[in-house]
Amino acid sequence: MRERIGSALKLAQEDGDKRRCATLRLIQTAVKDREAAARDNGKDGVGETQVIEILQKMIRQRETSAEEFETSGQLDLAEQERVEQQIIREFLPVQLSDEEIRSLCEETVKDIDAHGLRDIGRCMSELKSRYPGKMDFVQASCFVKEMLRSEANGYHASKGGDDVAEN
Repeated sequence: MRERIGSALKLAQEDGDKRRCATLRLIQTAVKDREAAARDNGKDGVGETQVIEILQKMIRQRETSAEEFETSGQLDLAEQERVEQQIIREFLPVQLSDEEIRSLCEETVKDIDAHGLRDIGRCMSELKSRYPGKMDFVQASCFVKEMLRSEANGYHASKGGDDVAEN
């Protein structure tokens, strides 16, 4: 991925695309900063998963900024933030739809035999290991919480309810 970012930066420089160059440099700087921090902590650097996390965080930051700019009537700045978001998204794996995320969350809850909100950490850990960078984990967390809350109220991920003990 780093090579793709570097190649895209060279191409943007050749094309004279200043916005794209600036955004790609920001990505490279964020990755280098994270690598330096990792090395300071005795680690080898950052892997592909951490780069994806960096890019997702950058997208969330730009989404928040764009909304704030729109609220304050600065539509030109909001548009710049949205353009940067699109540039950053080019380097992320294709994201799953809400329906696909919900289905994978249900499958994971069932696979790890999660029961109640106390198991949300296990579910999210499993989802992150199975689908790194492929879904919005904030959205996934909401789906998992909803499922585990429902289960606590008598609903089981298998939708049969037959695993729920009767009182």
